[in-house]
Amino acid sequence: MATSVNGFSKLTKEQKIAWLASHHFKDQQAGIEILKQYWNSDSKLQRLHDEFIENTVSNFYLPLGIAPNFLINGKYHTIPMAIEESSVVAAAGNAAKYWQKRGGFKAEVLGTEKIGQVHLIYPGRTDKLNAFFKMVEPKLNEATLQITENMRKRKGGITSITLRDKTVDLQHYYQLHCTFQTQDAMGANFINSCLETIAKTFESELKNSDLFDPQEKEVQIVMSILSNYVPNCRVRASVSCKIKDLDADKNMDPLDFAQKFIRAVEIANIEPHRAVTHNKGIMNGIDAVVLATGNDFRAIEAAAHAYAAKDGSYKSLSKASIKDDVFTFSLEIPLALGTVGGLTNLHPLVKLSLEILDNPNAQELMQIVATAGLAQNFAAIRSLTTEGIQKGHMKMHLLNILNHLGATQEQKAYFTTYFKNKTISHKEVIAEFNALKEKEDAQVPK
Repeated sequence: MATSVNGFSKLTKEQKIAWLASHHFKDQQAGIEILKQYWNSDSKLQRLHDEFIENTVSNFYLPLGIAPNFLINGKYHTIPMAIEESSVVAAAGNAAKYWQKRGGFKAEVLGTEKIGQVHLIYPGRTDKLNAFFKMVEPKLNEATLQITENMRKRKGGITSITLRDKTVDLQHYYQLHCTFQTQDAMGANFINSCLETIAKTFESELKNSDLFDPQEKEVQIVMSILSNYVPNCRVRASVSCKIKDLDADKNMDPLDFAQKFIRAVEIANIEPHRAVTHNKGIMNGIDAVVLATGNDFRAIEAAAHAYAAKDGSYKSLSKASIKDDVFTFSLEIPLALGTVGGLTNLHPLVKLSLEILDNPNAQELMQIVATAGLAQNFAAIRSLTTEGIQKGHMKMHLLNILNHLGATQEQKAYFTTYFKNKTISHKEVIAEFNALKEKEDAQVPK
């Protein structure tokens, strides 16, 4: 039974588990055993995982799969994907194999600018604040020199600081809108440290300025924080080939397939209900690689969906077209990624995933991740517009159903063969499983 607890974070790991078991598990010993079953046998490695977050009691595993054969800008990549959804890795691999025969994927980084903002309330005259900002801007940059020193050595740092008047939207509300280049780091801590220093300097200089009346000096720094919406940190991935080379389905002409495919993308572009599922499919591929490489998939998700709604309604992130008998399918998406710092230097599987990708820099990783999203989207639309999504999905889901039923390895082999050319449904699997069980039980000597 749930109840409150004081000082939980100060308890030892064993004490936390004991409290959890006594208040939440029907079978306390079984619950404890499950938690400990997922501990790493290497105590040093387990301690590393324990220290990633607070109140750790166990590890929560996701499968790490591999999608090979990705030909991107003329170079082959093997892509690691951490995800639990059964059909994602298979779909990505199928799309990679399909397009390697048609010239592969093309990808290019369109920008790498990150954004942070100091949000403030200022009750005085706008013209005075503008004049003050022009005078104080050099000091804001100067105040951050120690923080930005190493980043500037790598050709990064603060690229601009501007004052934005947002009083039309909220009374007395202004922003110090700052842009950054963080090179191979995602840069969240770097950006936030810069912003807090900028905010303190701005507030101090304003309160000591002779330009303002006493009441105008009552400036309030509400917060200083990076923005995960990075429309100028963007990447484009695409595929294209002659219409005649689109052999998508033996029962469908290549031109018919291309036109139907484009129609599906157009529907996602004008119908939000479809667009959300359409873009979720893109994020299946993107999130899996982002997670495997130790990046922040929540930030990536938020930025992608904001970008999908940038024109005032929620739309498809991908586009498809035919021009001069050439089919083109492309994706443009904001991706703020890092290959140094954070988990990339700590988590052994993250380091290994980056090694599988040949240790890319941040821009190379952006291209790889966007390509994985495009591949996933292509595979989904191809299935939807030809044989339907469930045939392939349920084949991958078959093992999950059989595991749930407690099937033996021999039974799994039987069902894989049995459903090879049949449509799989949960009901059909259970019915056939029960029939097989009855048959097997009847053969057991009594």
